[in-house]
Amino acid sequence: ISSGVVRVMLIVNPFATATTAAGRDALVNTISARVPVDVEHTTHRGHAGELGALAREQGYDIVAVHGGDGSVNEVANGILGSPTDFDPNLPRPALAIIPGGSANVFARTLGIDSDPLRATRQLIDLVDASSIHRIGLGHTDTRWFLFNAGMGMDAVVVHAMEDKRHAGKAATPGRYLWTTVSCFIRGSSSQPPFRVQYDGHEPIDGVRFAFVSNTTPWTFLGNHEIRTNPGTDLSARLGLFAATSTGVLRNVGLATRLLTQRNPKAPHLIRDDDLPWLKVTSDGPVSCQIDGDYIGLRQTMTFASVPDAIGVVAGFAAGLAEDQRLFGLRILGGDTVSTDRK
Repeated sequence: ISSGVVRVMLIVNPFATATTAAGRDALVNTISARVPVDVEHTTHRGHAGELGALAREQGYDIVAVHGGDGSVNEVANGILGSPTDFDPNLPRPALAIIPGGSANVFARTLGIDSDPLRATRQLIDLVDASSIHRIGLGHTDTRWFLFNAGMGMDAVVVHAMEDKRHAGKAATPGRYLWTTVSCFIRGSSSQPPFRVQYDGHEPIDGVRFAFVSNTTPWTFLGNHEIRTNPGTDLSARLGLFAATSTGVLRNVGLATRLLTQRNPKAPHLIRDDDLPWLKVTSDGPVSCQIDGDYIGLRQTMTFASVPDAIGVVAGFAAGLAEDQRLFGLRILGGDTVSTDRK
């Protein structure tokens, strides 16, 4: 963080599930009373990423996103640029989140309050307390992800939920659970099996779905955490949770263990943590999702981990290891003092 007045860009998705015009005005007034803020509203798909890249180019210190997980992912990708050209030494703004979506998985992982106004006040307090953490991220060949990615049944469920939201149905925990159950009951005949390869292991054939996690929990069902890889956090590398069957009877026990937060295990389950890379290949197209956003069909996906990829304004959360390296800023008399501490 450079010295001088903190520069903040606030990117707002006015179409996000939990945003209102009055609420947006209130949080802008709250932030601008403490630090100068430039407000940008997204107008089209991909615009949040364009604004994140603009913030990096113009030397902003913090980019705050008021929107859902999709908007946050777009901004992070704009800040970081292409994974293939990533330069860890390039100065970049820190990422802050003011939740505005229906799930807000990554914000909750970082300990951010789900109420936008409380989250705004929390953001100001966290900035004053130098609570900016550097965290590792995962990426595919073309895109970064913050908390998870998936191929197969996971993405089928995400796609089905997107269709329901576009039809005007709310993304409630009950609807998400029923959609998941329905997809498993129908099976995945349209989804071909695929092969999973990862560091230090022989390739595994016949996989029907694979979740790749950058942190834990994998997601939330209401206020209930779903932990597919309890050993994965933002200070480690990637977690793999894959299965060779989508059969309902074979997955009931596994689902029960996930819902009751017991250690996930089953004969058809492949699970590992702290993986630097993994690759999924298929003879046919497989549904894929990244951070809860359906991205279409792929036959090959390679996932890798990059440590200390981005700074995030964050409160205490299980997704951050206690020994996470911190860098921060503290506002004193209008000046910004950069800190680096363990």
